Amino acid sequence: MKRHCEKAKKYFICMTLCLATLLSFILCARTSHAEEKRYRILFISSYSYTWDAVQLQIEGIKAGVPDGTIVDYEFMDTKRVDDETSLNLFYEGLAYRMSQSEPYDAIILGDDAALKFGLEHKEDIFQGIPLIFEGVNDLELAQEAVKDPMIGGILESLSVESNIDLALSLYPNATRVVGILDDSLTGEAERKNFYSVQDKYPNLEFSEINTSELSTAAIKKNLLDLDENTILIYVVMTEDNNGRNYTNRESMEMIAEFAPIPAFRMVEGGIGYGVLGGNIVSMQSSGERAAELAINVIKGRVKLENASLILESPNIYCIDEQIMKKYGLKKSQFPEGTVFVNHRPSFIERNKQILVPGIILLLALIVLAGWMGVDNLRRRKLTADLEEARQYLENASQHDFLTGLPNRSKFMADLEEVVGNKIPCTVIMLDIDNFKHINDTYGHTAGDEALQQVAARLQALKTPLLTPYRFAGDEFIVIVRSNVRKITETAAVQCLAVFQKPFKLDGKKYDIGGSVGAASYPTDALDGEQLIILADDAMYHVKKNGKNAYAFFGEYE
Repeated sequence: MKRHCEKAKKYFICMTLCLATLLSFILCARTSHAEEKRYRILFISSYSYTWDAVQLQIEGIKAGVPDGTIVDYEFMDTKRVDDETSLNLFYEGLAYRMSQSEPYDAIILGDDAALKFGLEHKEDIFQGIPLIFEGVNDLELAQEAVKDPMIGGILESLSVESNIDLALSLYPNATRVVGILDDSLTGEAERKNFYSVQDKYPNLEFSEINTSELSTAAIKKNLLDLDENTILIYVVMTEDNNGRNYTNRESMEMIAEFAPIPAFRMVEGGIGYGVLGGNIVSMQSSGERAAELAINVIKGRVKLENASLILESPNIYCIDEQIMKKYGLKKSQFPEGTVFVNHRPSFIERNKQILVPGIILLLALIVLAGWMGVDNLRRRKLTADLEEARQYLENASQHDFLTGLPNRSKFMADLEEVVGNKIPCTVIMLDIDNFKHINDTYGHTAGDEALQQVAARLQALKTPLLTPYRFAGDEFIVIVRSNVRKITETAAVQCLAVFQKPFKLDGKKYDIGGSVGAASYPTDALDGEQLIILADDAMYHVKKNGKNAYAFFGEYE
């Protein structure tokens, strides 16, 4: 009996330990699952991904969020197109996308235009979502924004004063300061900042090169005319009065080519393209701090009404070492802690610790690899040639040779994908009026020029919602990824506007008209082929009734 009791006791202890272990495992799994919550953050940039500062902001945001966080990106692209139509299209597209996806835990707004957009729609598509801004230049706008307890962020403070002080330490005989500015939203904000410090430097004359008011040639001449007594500060240059838009890189490369003096820079993006640098705002740090603030707000660690506006702009000194050497400057002339980029170490610098063993190893590798070198080079060249040929053929198979637009085959594939995924869309067909008359009267070369110019104007309309194609002959076709009437009618008006300005054929200007027809899926048709037929029917209705207009299928007798 006693033996049986002892066995039962041991059995009970073992079962208790097993149950405790199982319970502990379940609790750990639940805790781990809770800790692995995936946050959703949307970053809305005022510009596009091609803008250097935006790329740095995105790198910072990625570094500032926990692993597993979902970060989506939207680009307003205001550097390229900044008008009400573009803003409305962006809003409608964003509103639709947000309505079709899971809610976001926070929104990060990059630069002034995005903050204005966020303020305008905070009670609409952003209702109840914390808004974190960064890269904002307009202090008054930021201070007004943080009165809302759901908004906070980081100011971008470009230090004109720090850069002038740095420049005077390098060039004490300077007599004037010239800023490179434009009339963009950023330019207007920074113009005030630029001139606000002139009273602190009574011995310096302040002026600017306003690129929005100058032609490309005039900008180059103004840069060439700068002398060694000038401190040149590049603030922003996104356009000239010829209608040309500039990326950061294009602006800096022009400045570096034509200015005989170094250009100081106040923002991190683009250093390495020809400007010297200076006291800059670190856009990567700005993005990282915004992301960290967003996560802390989501987790409840920070209340926005307590955090409010973070005035400390993440500024550092950053200098392009190659430009520094070009103008005979030395590292010792710059403040302690300056970050030097674009350093090109000498062979000895790179290998001073392993130079001798490295040479021995290199010789051994050369002897070992000598017998297979020729064959290896031949294989690499063959692979490169094959890849180049593959890319060429792939591109040629999907693009029209004359206009460069995606061709009919690409259109049919894209339309099949859109309709196959049951995405509401609209097909808009365009036809050049009296194209045969152009060919017969002015020649086929003039006809080709007309096609190329129509294609170029259509390509300029391309957005994530609108894609143009060359369909056949003098016919072009457009996919609008929406059947919302306001959006599709705007797109039809834009397509017809392609024909409003005169065309230059054989060096002379001619007026050319066009007819536009549209049909929508699934409103008018349930498959792609029928959709094309209906859009073509609408276009030919226009041709039969006066031409140079647009019509939607079914809205005519």
